Amino acid sequence: MNSFAAVENRPVLSLDWRNKEFYLWSAVFILGNLALPQLCHLAALGGKIWLPVYFCTLIAASRFGWKVATLTAILSPLLNYAFFAMPPAAVLHIVLVKSLLIAVLAPLTAKRFGSGSLLALALAIVGYQLFGALYETLTVSFNAALDDFRLGWPGLLVQLFGGWLVLKLWQPRN
Repeated sequence: MNSFAAVENRPVLSLDWRNKEFYLWSAVFILGNLALPQLCHLAALGGKIWLPVYFCTLIAASRFGWKVATLTAILSPLLNYAFFAMPPAAVLHIVLVKSLLIAVLAPLTAKRFGSGSLLALALAIVGYQLFGALYETLTVSFNAALDDFRLGWPGLLVQLFGGWLVLKLWQPRN
């Protein structure tokens, strides 16, 4: 199996809205998306460099599909804003759009290439960044859209390789 192949070719696990595990896993990922940004914001420009609010959404989407990821994608930025005023109100809509793009794209790529494959993660990350940059260009500016590429490349690499490692090591019951 090459490095681009699926990790054990595990499929995306789909949880139903009526399943208590749906809410448990959603809460775990939302809490992760609350904690990671707080750690990263201890450093100057930590949020812009490490892009931490997207990491757990990517894992949720790759492992559990669009339902858990959508709840995570919506509540994580909103709760971060409500509790910590981050992201700033002026860019909250951009973070929400990019998070929702992850919630849609990561399950699609995971279904096609296997949950946890480097190729699936890379395509989801590139996709959400490109579509997110287009949205940001149309609503804010082209220069603002470039920040995730100029400043956030370490975070994008952590999403790719850290996400791959988490998905490789984490094997929930099917």
